[in-house]
Amino acid sequence: MSRIRETFASLKRGGRGGFIPFITAGDPDIATTELLLIELAAAGADIIELGVPFSDPVADGEVIQRASERALRNGVTLRDALACAARAKQRIDVPIVLFSYFNPLLKFGEQKLAKEAKQAGVDGVLVTDLIPEEAQSWTETLVQFDLDPIFLVAPTTSDERLTRIAQQASGFIYAVSRAGVTGARDEMSRDAEALVKRVRPVSALPVAVGFGISTAEQVREVWRFADAAVIGSAIVREIETLSGNANLVSQIGRFTRSLIAPDFAGEL
Repeated sequence: MSRIRETFASLKRGGRGGFIPFITAGDPDIATTELLLIELAAAGADIIELGVPFSDPVADGEVIQRASERALRNGVTLRDALACAARAKQRIDVPIVLFSYFNPLLKFGEQKLAKEAKQAGVDGVLVTDLIPEEAQSWTETLVQFDLDPIFLVAPTTSDERLTRIAQQASGFIYAVSRAGVTGARDEMSRDAEALVKRVRPVSALPVAVGFGISTAEQVREVWRFADAAVIGSAIVREIETLSGNANLVSQIGRFTRSLIAPDFAGEL
């Protein structure tokens, strides 16, 4: 059983939902990213998604797009993201999922990426724009190196494609809560619960829901019908707001705790 599946098994035994924060490698800089990975683990993250900055992040809203732009201006590459993960994993035991578009991974090399990601302590890889019909070689290589290939499904995903994804996915399935790009929203889409219900009959994998989740209330709503909640834009926006603040890392830790444990919000 992979470390990601072990994490979800532990969550199930404890009767609680998982919390998966997302940050972009190199935002505001790569040294701070390493500290943020450590802080997010200490704050209660069950799994962490580490985004690889990309010049054309078409699935992302403006908040994460700006984070990628800042990281790219800093010269941050896929190799930097892997090195950052490797350093952080010397101090934390929380699984890390590399979150990327396919272009940087393809340029890096399929076998090379899988090997170096495993050496860095990465536990899974999610490729936002790799369709399951063209992913067989990729998923087989990841599995060869004991990495979980993680796929996105959306409310618009057909039943046929859901089945195909379920056959290739490992670790967990990432259910996009609504059509469109990433970004915090005031209300949860009803599509999310309906999508999770469609995934259950075709896969025994845990299901994490993301895109548009930004509050502790929304996290708890997701836990009602899914195995984990993913929050990206809300955290990345806080990082952007706190840029230049000497207490950025600790403030992000407090913000993260407030999303997991609402009573903590009073200490912000």
